[in-house]
Amino acid sequence: MRQRHRPGSRRLRPRAARLPGIWASHHLQGALASLGRLQRNRLGTLMTVSVIAIALALPGALYVLTRNLNALSSGWDQSAALSLFLQTGVTWEQATTLARRLSDWPELAGVRAISPDEALEELRTQSGFAEAVEQLDQNPLPAVLALVPADAVQSPDALETLRGRLESLPESDFARVDTKWLQRFQAMVKLAERGVLLLGGALALGVLFVVGNTIRLEIENRRNEILIMELVGATPGFIRRPFLYIGAWYGLFGGVGAWLLVSVALLLLQGPVSRLAGLYQAEFGLRGLGPAALVLLLVGSALLGLMGSWLSVNRHLAAAEPA
Repeated sequence: MRQRHRPGSRRLRPRAARLPGIWASHHLQGALASLGRLQRNRLGTLMTVSVIAIALALPGALYVLTRNLNALSSGWDQSAALSLFLQTGVTWEQATTLARRLSDWPELAGVRAISPDEALEELRTQSGFAEAVEQLDQNPLPAVLALVPADAVQSPDALETLRGRLESLPESDFARVDTKWLQRFQAMVKLAERGVLLLGGALALGVLFVVGNTIRLEIENRRNEILIMELVGATPGFIRRPFLYIGAWYGLFGGVGAWLLVSVALLLLQGPVSRLAGLYQAEFGLRGLGPAALVLLLVGSALLGLMGSWLSVNRHLAAAEPA
């Protein structure tokens, strides 16, 4: 015997299948309607978006600064961790003999002897002091040994111990840790990165307050409309939806504005930076936010606007409910 189907069940299945499309259509209409409302109030929208853009551009610019400083420091030569300057009376033969002797030390992974003539030529070609070098009657530079410590001798205490041992040699004048200044520079960059995080967190709270206050004014302007929707049975989610989209649009446009501000600043600074690098016979191109940071900026700014709108709408709608 065939099983009979109720007519109502056949009508429910197509309707249930259309629910995701109906839900997406309603949200798309709400997003476009809120965008049109912002477009009609151009001056107010521009002022709010400008405040958000400036607030987000400050940590964005500092992030770009630290990113370029990291790129600059990573390009510096770190092959020689120690430089041993020999006394001026030490001959080149004595310097090479000392280099062979030091190559047997287990604390050292490499030793390279640099003659006074080689050091003077390097000073002439890389430091931009060619005219000053030409005025010298004789070479005042001593022989230098460029030393690479072993992997086990990388801590600051171990390097200081090795430096003291090298300076005790009779041929030695003094020893210098070449990468110590670079380590200090990188430590300052790390400190600046931590400051960027703190500043970004503080300005993110500022964006929440700006969007929340803007949505509060929007709710006050549409209070009568909200009361009518409540009287006809509109759900809180339906009433809340357009304000949430307005907050998200504010945040997204603010993120785009911040990216534009940072990009324009980089374009204005690229010329002076290139001229400065050219004075040191080098090339350096400024790096922007990068794809990952740009996506994080846009998504984060939209979420900040959404969160600020959510907090403001929930607070004021709860206050408007009758006791």
